[in-house]
Amino acid sequence: MSYDDFARRITASGIVTDPWLNGEPRFREEPVLLSAEGARAMYRTAESVAEVYNELCLLVSDAPDLLDSFFGLTGYQKAMWLASQPLWHGIARADVFVTNDGLQIAELNCDTPTGEAEAIVLGELLAQIRPGAVNPNRDLGARFVAVAESLDAATRSRKASPRRAGIVYPTELPEDLSLVRLYKKLFEGAGWEIVLGSPYNLTYEPEHGLLLFDEPISLVLRHYKTDWWGERTSAWDDEDLADADPLEEALSAIMSAQLDGACTVVNPFGAVVPQNKRAMAFMWEQIHRFSRKSQDVIRAHVPVTRRLEAFHKEQLAAQKDDWVLKSDYGAEGDEVIVGRAVTDEIWRASLAHARQGRWIVQRYFQAHESSGGESINHGVYVLAGEAAGLYARIQAGPTDDRACSAPVGILS
Repeated sequence: MSYDDFARRITASGIVTDPWLNGEPRFREEPVLLSAEGARAMYRTAESVAEVYNELCLLVSDAPDLLDSFFGLTGYQKAMWLASQPLWHGIARADVFVTNDGLQIAELNCDTPTGEAEAIVLGELLAQIRPGAVNPNRDLGARFVAVAESLDAATRSRKASPRRAGIVYPTELPEDLSLVRLYKKLFEGAGWEIVLGSPYNLTYEPEHGLLLFDEPISLVLRHYKTDWWGERTSAWDDEDLADADPLEEALSAIMSAQLDGACTVVNPFGAVVPQNKRAMAFMWEQIHRFSRKSQDVIRAHVPVTRRLEAFHKEQLAAQKDDWVLKSDYGAEGDEVIVGRAVTDEIWRASLAHARQGRWIVQRYFQAHESSGGESINHGVYVLAGEAAGLYARIQAGPTDDRACSAPVGILS
């Protein structure tokens, strides 16, 4: 089958409509096939790491001084945490790699994880591509709806509010429209009315609750990053951002509605702490605070991580190939500097201009590669602490928006 034919089958879903990126294919028809044992190992790893993150959130909740002393959160970031703690989780994606030292987690995206639309649409095509392989994403959408509804039932006290959900996302950016379309389809199928908008369209009226474009909503499906709601500064000390002000009015509206029991937010704003990559540095620098079980998980699956300021920069300069530099809220391919993939000049300049208190260094791990030098980033979706699906991206070098997504099948 030609890629044009495969692309037409993808776009026929009405969910994923962009099978090319800059003229290059975004997808591969050949599936990533996992043994049942291999898939179970990835699931258990992702679940155990999510459990460590939950323990971290409980530790921070008991020691709020860490928000300043270790995480260096801004005032609005602290407000988000304190308004939601210890709630942080609904859906997350653990990025799992296969290495000679076992399964390694590059990060747990627990704020606004992506790829669900691609994973579900590709999964629906799996039966045509590889008959007999099990689609791990067959229940992913329904399980996400169930998690959101369960969280809503447990946290919202004003039950007379309408069964209407607002999908709040950066409307000026087209990258995640497939996810917005997926969420709209899933929740409408479960009997919810849906309103689309950005944080700038939120207001709060005590008699009506939270409004999105003047429509009362009781559930917020938040696909707008926590660090975008608060004060923003560049992670580089030689760069300024044009739009640095916090979304004060939107945050006031949504937090007032939460306080009044009028709405539920998924993922909760408490994700601002575990999404911060300094959480992984906390796991290693403060490993003694964790339970014995969590300590074992950290040592087995989380690469050694330290705050940048805890390392001597000359040592990092000399050991360039052993480390990866990551900003606190940077995404894959954005503010992630892999030492062995850049020149000495770029590495030293990155160390010199990394803003104080905003970066970690993480020990580089070598993922298994194909004969063509490509590795697979296995995104394991975790819903309410349980693994619920798989998303595969294939690329030579660090994962970024040039990676190709492929169907995932489990062989029984």
